[in-house]
Amino acid sequence: MRLKSIIAPLLFSACVLPFLLSASAVRAEDLQLQDNPPDRYTVQKGDTLWGISGKFLKQPWRWPEIWRMNRDQIRNPHLIYPGDVIALDKVNGEWRLSLAQRAGGPVGPRPDVRLSPSIRVDSLDTEAIPSIPPGDLAPFLSLPLVTEADGIPGAAKIIAARDNRVVRGVGDFVYAINVDEKSGTQWYIYRPGKVLHSFDSNEALGYEMRYLGTARVDRFGEVARMEITTAREEILFNDLLLPAPREELVNYVPHAPDKIVDGRIIALGSNSAEAGRGFIVTVDRGTRDGIEVGHVLAIYHPTPVIADPRAYEGPDILARFVDQTRTIVRPTTYLNIPPERSGLLFVFRTFDKVAYALVLNAAEPVVVGDLVRKP
Repeated sequence: MRLKSIIAPLLFSACVLPFLLSASAVRAEDLQLQDNPPDRYTVQKGDTLWGISGKFLKQPWRWPEIWRMNRDQIRNPHLIYPGDVIALDKVNGEWRLSLAQRAGGPVGPRPDVRLSPSIRVDSLDTEAIPSIPPGDLAPFLSLPLVTEADGIPGAAKIIAARDNRVVRGVGDFVYAINVDEKSGTQWYIYRPGKVLHSFDSNEALGYEMRYLGTARVDRFGEVARMEITTAREEILFNDLLLPAPREELVNYVPHAPDKIVDGRIIALGSNSAEAGRGFIVTVDRGTRDGIEVGHVLAIYHPTPVIADPRAYEGPDILARFVDQTRTIVRPTTYLNIPPERSGLLFVFRTFDKVAYALVLNAAEPVVVGDLVRKP
């Protein structure tokens, strides 16, 4: 089932993820290649790293593993450009991807030299195949916000407008306090939302601030005049304002966590009942649990217990014994079935106790309570 969402097309393109991973050697049988993968591929303008990886592997997010890069390079990935030639070779029984040719450069490496993606130092980095499409996913990297119980002390606040209408929308002008001129003219609008609880323990993990839209400062002052420039929903008095952060693309590559993860999905984007590919979900694991941007997690859907159809062989249970009449109850026994893997998540924003992730794929609807684990 695929649900509609205003961000579904945007998040589907978020599958365009970086590509360099893994300090450990990868055995050939660990990775599943496509049935007829190319041995060479020339990067084209408009390609995406995730799409290219799908030409080689059945699990595209694992392409980084056969570059065999160290952890520092995971956090500072190098660039691939249109015209570069990517080669798939088997070296010492292990599959390996490398750059066989830079655009306009020599063809192929020397047999005794293993190439890996490298940085081309010039002013053309905007031509590189992007790790994350700047026009698509980048804004969503900073929009989700989770706070402690005290919210956002000292935040700017919408307090009035030129008339008495309470509900505001795009194009309306409002008045706000605590708008610092040093923070610039672009601001995000938030409203306190739901409390995020652990699925299993009911621990309060954080307080979600619901993103409502954007506003632009028209005039600074003790009471600033601001124009609402975008709105996902109605804007009200007492809604909060935060300076729009400078967009920074996070280039962490997709990779599995180093440690065991055993968490749950505790909320779905847009308060949906079910989610599918391209949706945002919230998981009850964060940086305190070792979760970081770029982690890929497997989704598991719990399977309900089923009645055991086999004949009961345990002791009888005496339900009633009155006047030589007795009732024997044969108890029903149940079988526990392990959760079934149903999809993958990509973590794109983390907080202390929770994280936001994108559903990369799903074989069945994703619901609150689904498990997330190391794939």
